[in-house]
Amino acid sequence: MMGNFQIRTDLALEARESYEADDARIRGVKVEEEADEEREIYTTVVKIETENGARAMGKPVGTYITIEAPNMSVPDEDYHREISEELARHLQQIMGEHHGPVLVVGLGNREVTPDALGPDVVSNLHITRHMIREYGRMSGELAQAGEISAIVPGVMAQTGMETLEIVKGVVGETKPEVVVVIDALAARCTKRLNRTIQITDTGINPGSGVGNHRNAINRETLGIPVIAVGVPTVVDAATIVNDTMEELIAQMDSTADMQRLGGTLGTLNQAEKHQMIRELISPSLNTMFVTPKDIDETVKYLSYTISEGLNLAFSEEGKMEGGE
Repeated sequence: MMGNFQIRTDLALEARESYEADDARIRGVKVEEEADEEREIYTTVVKIETENGARAMGKPVGTYITIEAPNMSVPDEDYHREISEELARHLQQIMGEHHGPVLVVGLGNREVTPDALGPDVVSNLHITRHMIREYGRMSGELAQAGEISAIVPGVMAQTGMETLEIVKGVVGETKPEVVVVIDALAARCTKRLNRTIQITDTGINPGSGVGNHRNAINRETLGIPVIAVGVPTVVDAATIVNDTMEELIAQMDSTADMQRLGGTLGTLNQAEKHQMIRELISPSLNTMFVTPKDIDETVKYLSYTISEGLNLAFSEEGKMEGGE
């Protein structure tokens, strides 16, 4: 009944964790962890180095940086400033010595709050391309600014066009050296909703986390480097059911009393229990996604956090500070 059931996630970290649960190692995949206990910011770098690793992970070869901040969903300006600085630092590392024009693409639907992160980030960016081309860098404000342009291409239901078609046309006309794509993601774990930022140099497949596969936006399709920045704002409803049932199974396995209470369930092995869960979960849940009730406010200040990180990363002053 549920042969096609799968846990959807856009996060490489969660794809790696699914193997850790089986105590499995993946050849061609390296994981590095960094913990800043004082600021409560935790960073995991997953490097997929081979095609074997890519197949196992279900992700393209490349670098995936995950910043986890448990309090990121709390409206604390000082804490969000620290997250912005961390985001800027990792963006500078992944961009390398790039100093040329940048195109920022805010993916998503502004009319759907959990999907509005990309458009909201673009609204808060310091856009400079038009001013630099008009006035040069003579003014103090522009002297340290990077050349930044941005676009919100909308979604196919609004435009009738693939996002890639729009972005490819803009790239062809404006000639940026790198594209930075901002998008809302889907998570495997509810604790990561609105508390995690993923940065990757592999680009993005818009809508893949919620099953709406669109053409990829990456180096292969655009001909220039594409960096994707995303925050998980939704979780698959089937994930919540699955996690609840897993917890129930764990509790029933933990004590003799719970095993007796479980009756027949207590006599099944782990594989049989999992198969029963798959058969009981309604297929309709595989198309349902859940988001926190305060998503409106959360997306609003998350967009400020990410846009501030981008502004810092693209400015010459930010680059100098990051290199010190």
